[in-house]
Parts: sequence; C-alpha cells; structure tokens
Amino acid sequence: MDAMTQTIRLTGYAHGGGCACKIPPGELEAVVAGLMGDGAPQGPGELIVGLDDGDDAAVVSLSGGTAVVATADFFTPVVDDAYDWGRIAAANALSDVYAMGGRPVVAVNLLAWPREVLPMTLAAAVLRGGLDIAREAGCHVAGGHSVDDPEPKYGMAVTGIADPDRLLRNDRGRPGLPLTLTKPLGIGVLNSRHKATGEAFPHAVEAMTTLNRAASAAALAAGAECATDVTGFGLLGHLHKLARASGVTAVVEAAAVPYLDGARRALADGFVSGGTRRNLDWVRPHLDAGATPEDELLLLADAQTSGGLLVAGELPGHPVIGELVPFTGSTLRVR
Repeated sequence: MDAMTQTIRLTGYAHGGGCACKIPPGELEAVVAGLMGDGAPQGPGELIVGLDDGDDAAVVSLSGGTAVVATADFFTPVVDDAYDWGRIAAANALSDVYAMGGRPVVAVNLLAWPREVLPMTLAAAVLRGGLDIAREAGCHVAGGHSVDDPEPKYGMAVTGIADPDRLLRNDRGRPGLPLTLTKPLGIGVLNSRHKATGEAFPHAVEAMTTLNRAASAAALAAGAECATDVTGFGLLGHLHKLARASGVTAVVEAAAVPYLDGARRALADGFVSGGTRRNLDWVRPHLDAGATPEDELLLLADAQTSGGLLVAGELPGHPVIGELVPFTGSTLRVR
C-alpha cells in the first residue's frame, strides 16, 4: 500500500468498533422471539441447535453421524490496520464453529465498503487478512458477497462439521462444574482507547487473531459438553445466556479473571464503549454483585472481539474463574 493508505485510520469511519457495535442483547432477543417455535421452515436433517437458547451457531444433524455447523459474523473496523482487521474478523467468525466443538470447512466473505471514500487497496488488504487466518485454520475461502456501503464492514459466513454426539452447547452446564476462560478480558477497553487515540496494542491484536481451535480441541478432549465464546456481550452477558439455558447459577470469582496489560488503565481513563455499558445494564436484573465495585463489573461486561472460550470444565493451562451451582434465584453471582 502507498503512504496515503497507510495513514488512513479505519476506525474513524465506523460509529462503533468490532463486536461492541452489536445490537444490544435485550433488543435482539425481542426481535428474534417470533422466529422460534413450530412454525419454522423444515429442511433436510434435524435442527439440533437453533435460536432457542441463543447459542453460538446453528447445528443440523445429518445421516452418517455428521453435523453441519453454520454461522455468520461481521463488524466495523476494530483497528486501523486493514490487514489486521481482516485477520481479527475472520478469527472471530471461525470462533463460533470452534465454540460448538466443530471444525470449519468453508467460508465466504462478507464485505461492505465505501468505494468512493476508501481506496480498494485497503479492501484487498482486509480480504487478504481474512484469507490468511482461514488458511491457518485449514478452512477454504470460496468467494462471498460485497456491497457499496457508507460504513466499512467485514466478516465471514462459515460452515463447519462436528460430531452431533460431541457438541459444545450453552445449555449443557451442570452444577459442580468449574468455569474456565481461555483468553484474558480487556480487549474492548483497549480497542476503545485505540479508536480514540490511535495508540496501538499489539498484544491485543495477538489475542484477537489467536484461533480458538486448540481451546476447542482441549475442551472436547477433557469431556466438556458446555461452552460458549466471549464476544460482544461480554463475559457476564455470555455467561448469563449459558446459565439461563442450563438452569443454573454461574458464580464468578472476580479476582481469578485474567486481563490484558493496560486494560485497567484504559478503564480508569474512561475508554468504555456504549456496548459494554449496555451489556451490564442487560444482566444487572439477573446479577447478584454483592460488594463488587462498578468498575470491576464494567470489565466483566467489557464487549470483547474475538475473545476466548468459556468452558464448563477444567482445561490444563487456563485459569478457572468460577463454577456452576444450583439455581439460586439469579443466573449470575460475582464475589
């Protein structure tokens, strides 16, 4: 790319950044509520994971002991570097398949681009980043779809395969299981600081571009049946959905949760996205926070982009941050 394109700050062309630009979870659930139930269209195979519990991807069981895992994910620029944005968006989309215990097979690109405002060389760099991450995952990339849009957006629709008898689902949590987190939190506040100041955080980019493939394989090897990935709804939001679907209470030990370097400083300096605040507002009626400070709750609700897996089970090399217990009247408890 030439010097001009290298100085363009992509985050300045987006109203939000990464998964923090998701529609708030409460609003989204109200929208899709009417799409569930017996009136849904029927197709080949058996739909074994659909809209009901808001899991990470849809799963259809076919004959021969194979399940198809399908998902789509795209978002506005989360970093200024076009190639890194492509890598992050692809890793984030692939993560939904890993979160179900699946293996991605083929992806198609989803690109929205303001073609009269931003050079197409930047769009090419975004696509190249996505392709490189898909290659790392052993996943084919076969075309896609693009539109001329005032705001740049990129992501992928991904199809994978899984063993229908060895899925990771958000409704399989049981009392007594520990909760393991495979990536540190803090991506959201660091990305907000980057968008506001231009300060780069290579360690955050490294976290966001790390595939959840190894974590998914470790969870299956450990016999886990319940997991989700931590993205735009934050740890508390995704954990609330898991606990609600499983009929349990999730207890989080705040002191055990790992954070990226600089996350607490970014929070103290006020770099908190609107998405993070909406996440906390959404879970607050279901949360027993005890004496936990508000700032700590904001970090636990921080809107992540391409975050780690949250597994109901213990995985070697990753921190246990809490446990599932019998339902006590609230889905979440922080202590």
